[in-house]
Amino acid sequence: MSNRFTDKVALVTGGGGGMGRATSLGFAREGAKVLVADLNEEAAKETVAQVRAAGGRAEAIGVDVTSEASVRKMVERALSAFGRLDIAFNNAGIHRINIPLVDVDEATWDKVIDTNLKGGLLCMKHEFPAMLAAGGGAIGNTSSIGGVVAAPGLSPYIASKHGVVGITRAAALDYISKGIRINCVLPGATHTAMLQDWLGDPAVVERIKQQHPIGRFAQADEIARAVLFLASNDASFIVGHPLLVDGGLTAT
Repeated sequence: MSNRFTDKVALVTGGGGGMGRATSLGFAREGAKVLVADLNEEAAKETVAQVRAAGGRAEAIGVDVTSEASVRKMVERALSAFGRLDIAFNNAGIHRINIPLVDVDEATWDKVIDTNLKGGLLCMKHEFPAMLAAGGGAIGNTSSIGGVVAAPGLSPYIASKHGVVGITRAAALDYISKGIRINCVLPGATHTAMLQDWLGDPAVVERIKQQHPIGRFAQADEIARAVLFLASNDASFIVGHPLLVDGGLTAT
């Protein structure tokens, strides 16, 4: 087994399930100590239990990434629990679907943008000083294929995920000279609870599956492996990059 993250400390938001859980487990398998953060603290604790059962080290914390005070507390917890911060995967996000632009109300817009875009900004804002104190680090943000393509009824989500690509690139240029590499991952449709909530109709499931030339959805662990690559020294010359992990969808 590779130990690319021995003696490193990683923070994962949205770590209570799906890609966040898979990534937390992946970091731990490769030697990192992991702070698992999620709005649902019980879900974060379940991820921690899985990490510990596999012999890894992890702690859980509840976080609301739309609240700067909550995000500050999260980063402080990483430092108090493990003494440093080397890696962050800013993965917390939500979706809203089937809302024509003219019907998007202000509360829906604010909720999606605050969680998916402002949340990443707040996380990076408080991760940067901790990483600088550790001598540098690596940050991965979660965008989506919705960060480069669009679909009907998804205006707030599409705007938020395009924004994640933009803020990743801008922040990467701000901080690479200080030793912090920032990239983002753009998953295609992935087997997660959020996807299941979205795709209740089997016909819709099949249609979206066929949009992926690979002919299937991703598994959460496949996205996690891309995140781990970007966080590792294997990606030492990759900066400000939006990595598509989409089964060929955007190649069509």
